[in-house]
This record gives sequence, C-alpha cells and structure tokens, in this order.
Amino acid sequence: MFKGLCRSGDNAGALKLLRNMESYGHFMPNVVIYSTIIDSLCKDQLLPQALRLFKELKVKGISPNVVTYTTLIRGMCTLGQLKEAREMLTEMFRNNITLSIETYNMLIDMYCKDGKVGEARDIFVHMTERGFVPNIITYSALLDGYCLRGEMDEAEKLMDLMVENGCKPDVVTYNSLINGYCKAKKIDKALGLLQEMHFITYNTLIDALCKDNQLKLAHQFFKEMEAHGLKPNVITWNSFLDGMCRNAQIDKAVATVKEMESTGMVPNIITYSILMDGFCEANRLREAMDIFSFLTAKGLHDVRAYTIMIKGFCKEGLLAKADELLKNMEDNKCFPNECIFNTIIRGFIDGKDAKRGLELVSLMRNKEFAADNHTISSLVSLLTDPNIGDADKDLLKKFFEN
Repeated sequence: MFKGLCRSGDNAGALKLLRNMESYGHFMPNVVIYSTIIDSLCKDQLLPQALRLFKELKVKGISPNVVTYTTLIRGMCTLGQLKEAREMLTEMFRNNITLSIETYNMLIDMYCKDGKVGEARDIFVHMTERGFVPNIITYSALLDGYCLRGEMDEAEKLMDLMVENGCKPDVVTYNSLINGYCKAKKIDKALGLLQEMHFITYNTLIDALCKDNQLKLAHQFFKEMEAHGLKPNVITWNSFLDGMCRNAQIDKAVATVKEMESTGMVPNIITYSILMDGFCEANRLREAMDIFSFLTAKGLHDVRAYTIMIKGFCKEGLLAKADELLKNMEDNKCFPNECIFNTIIRGFIDGKDAKRGLELVSLMRNKEFAADNHTISSLVSLLTDPNIGDADKDLLKKFFEN
C-alpha cells in the first residue's frame, strides 16, 4: 500500500496511512515503510518533510539503514546541498552503515561535480577494494569528472578499464568524452567518437525496432546505416535474427545468416543461440540439435545453449533427453544455473513426472538456487493433483514449510 501510494505521487496519502497504522497499534511501521515515504518525498524535492520523518524515525528507536541514508544524500545532492550531504554521509559512517553500490555512485558523482576528482577516484578505488563491481553509472560519473577538468589521458585510461571489465560505454559516456576532447582542442578524436556513437545509436534503434516487431522499419535504418558508411557488426545482425525468429520467420533467419557470412561477418555464440531457440519454438528440434552438436564439437557450448535445448526437449515432452543433457553439463565444465533448474523442473511437472521434478527441486535447493514464481505455481498445483501420491505431497509440504 505504501509503495503504491508513493509511486502514484500521493505523499499525503502515504503519510495519512502511516498515522492510521500507528493509531491502530497492531503493526508498527518499520524502517522499510519510513524509507519508502522518505524516498518519495526526496524525489518530489520535499526535503524538509523527509528530514522531519527521518528525525521521527530515530526518536522512535528505529535504526535508519543504507537505503534511508542513500535516499536523503541523493535528495540533498539534487538540491545542491553538498555540505549537508557530506554531514549525512559522516553520520552514516559513524553508525557503521555499509555503503551500497548506489551510495558509492552518488558520492563519486557528487565529488566530481564539485571538482574534487581526486577524492572521487579514491572512492572508486575504495569500492573496488571492498569487492564492489563498478557499473556504467560509476564509470560515467568519474569519466565526466576527468573530462570536465580536461584530464583526457586519465579519461582514456578509465575508458580502457571500463571496456576491459565488460562494461559497455553508452551515449552519456561518449557525450562526456566528446565534450572533453573539444575542450582540449582534440577535434579529430571528438569526430572519431561521434562516428562511433552514431554506430551505437543505430544498433540500439535497430534492436529496439526488432524487439517491437517493426522489422521493415528496422531494415530501413539498416540500409541507412550502410549508406552513412557504417558497417553493421555481429550485434546488428543478431538483432535482425532475433526479430525474425520472434516473428516465426526461421527460414528467413537462416538465409540472413548466410547473407551475413557472405559479407565476411563471423556468427558468434549468440547468433547460433538465437537460431537454436527459433528452431525449438518452431518445433524443429532436430535442426536445433544440429546447431547444438556443432557448438559442442567446437567447444563453444555455454549455459544459454544448454538452457535453450533443455527447454526445447521439455516442450516436446522428451524429458529423459532433457535430464541427460542436465547431467552432461558438469562433465563439459558448464555448470547449470538457477534458470536451467527452473526450466527442467517445470518440464517434469508438466510432463506428470512429479517424482523426478521434486528430486530436482531438492538438488536445486542444495545448490542454494531459488524457485521462481512460475515453478512455485506449478508446485502449488501439485498439492491438489489427485494423481500425486501422499509421499510426494509430504515432500511438497516440506518444501513450502522451509
């Protein structure tokens, strides 16, 4: 209820509900409820009201958590109250609150905007040493700080580190770099990045159109891209293949792969996975298996490929083959993940083999994986299934009790 009211912007309604909750006395509000309302107030730039609620929370003996502090610090930074934000941060440290990745990102951005890039870099190093993995927001904030100060050598090093760690630059990253190079009078580098940014923009647009089933329009942008001298890469081609397979145009997708290869572009594991999934959805399991056999022979198999094939076997009711593939994964040093377990468990339940499904549930729990909502719904349906024996129902009850 609190989340719903806050999401709809009804802060007054959320505060009224808070008072009603207190007056009934059955359940007292906790830190999550207070933090939800404080976050909503901060987003609406109602910082004084948020701070009053923060003070009330502490008076009632409720300990603020990392979300509470992060929300308030973000609200202060948004309003340019950097001094107050630092004081709140000091209080946070004093109370031994462990920072989250969001808090680190906010601090880096705050120091960079204040021109203190050295301090921001220290925070970046500190977070990585504590095991936090920087994301696109982290890198973009620090990169923007370097660019604003004209420290383009440092910006380039950070960009290399970002790519090396598998974090793809986005439009914000490129805009910061282009701005930095222009300020540093390095126009050639700025123009080169502009060309690269156009390439990413086309790829993003084509992918979005394909996911929205607008293949004809996507193809127009594909041709426009080529007309501007931008050669489509494997990501561009994969977007088209995915769109075709989603629209049951599997034969056209196969022809597109051949066209792709004729341009000198080499298909990757994602290309083959898209085709495999397309064949499975089209009930052409044999052709999907041919691709899978080709990948395993080349040593290119991965968890996604196994997931697709296991899902395909389950769809066709070939549960023994799905089970065999699951057992083969670890032999091939490709370890099943949570998604695979959920997929095959549902396959066995739908295939009326509850006993094996429950065995796999037990194995999944031993690996500390969780059942998703679809799997839980399937398991719940077994409780009222007249064909399920008492022993299996007891196992199910134990699962839900735990």
